[in-house]
Amino acid sequence: MTDAQPKTDKDLFQFLDGLGIAHSTKEHEPVFTVAESVSLRDEIPGGHTKNLFVKDKKDNYFLMTVEENAAVDLKTVHTVIGASSRVSFGKPEKLMEYLGVIPGAVTAFGVFNDTAARVKIIVDAGLMAYDTINCHPLRNDATTSIGSKDLLRFIEATGHEPLVLKVTA
Repeated sequence: MTDAQPKTDKDLFQFLDGLGIAHSTKEHEPVFTVAESVSLRDEIPGGHTKNLFVKDKKDNYFLMTVEENAAVDLKTVHTVIGASSRVSFGKPEKLMEYLGVIPGAVTAFGVFNDTAARVKIIVDAGLMAYDTINCHPLRNDATTSIGSKDLLRFIEATGHEPLVLKVTA
């Protein structure tokens, strides 16, 4: 990694604006888990996400973005996402190095910081049923709402191929 600082939410919003992608952000208390964020549901409509940053034994990294209540079987998901082996959670240091976020702030928007495209991003097919998807804007004290198709456009604009796969049970 270079010594460059991770991009900020303001950089993200400017990038989205440059792509002509509509987005709105609501500030709130920091949340670190899906359980802590449940209180926001009435205030922020749409599909809410949980994000799993995982790696296989060959150090290939994956970011899976799924609906917050969905279950992902970590013993078998490698067969769906193209991993070389079963996956385990990536270390916080790699999370910061590759996606520029801390645990509790993992987000599909993190690929914005992955300029070398070292992380493969998978968006669960079930999440794409929502017109609006809600993600942390690179920090966990706000939630940014974006259209589901616009999320895929954003991912492509970062140089990543968004893989829409059924990774949940």
